[in-house]
Amino acid sequence: MVKCPRCGYENNDISMYCENCTYPIKNPQSAGSTNKGNNGWNISTGKKIAIVLGIVVIALLLFSFIYNASQPDDKSSLNVISAKEKVQEGSNYPYQVHVMYNGTWDGKIGDLNYPNDVSGHGDDLYDLNCAPWDKVGIVINKVDGSTNELKVELLRDGKVVAENSTTNATGSVIINYN
Repeated sequence: MVKCPRCGYENNDISMYCENCTYPIKNPQSAGSTNKGNNGWNISTGKKIAIVLGIVVIALLLFSFIYNASQPDDKSSLNVISAKEKVQEGSNYPYQVHVMYNGTWDGKIGDLNYPNDVSGHGDDLYDLNCAPWDKVGIVINKVDGSTNELKVELLRDGKVVAENSTTNATGSVIINYN
């Protein structure tokens, strides 16, 4: 009989673990072997792998949640332009372009990296859904060859922050802001 060093229970000679408290005990049949038991948790390798995998999965889920929460949603996508007849829902960006001209015109407006084509006849107002930190570019060209004044204003939160005009028959108005 082998006595358990932890609880003192008398175990069979072939027992590797105490039958009472499951503490690892010295096997007398393996001569010269030493008991390398520890006083900590006795966790099998499979359980250790499961715990590590669980921690990795939780970390990935947490990272995914934080990443998705930091991305803009569809309603607040950058650089969407709508004419004055259309309402862009979810717009929380501050820029507008006001084109004032008694004639036909066309051009590009928006984020300098992603400009949008626009055209019209007469006055028009466009909402630029560029973020406040975006560089805004505006190029409006006369199409009809008139010497009437073409004036373009860039508004931020309803206030004019940049403007330019031309009376040249083949003129263009260019505004780069920010």
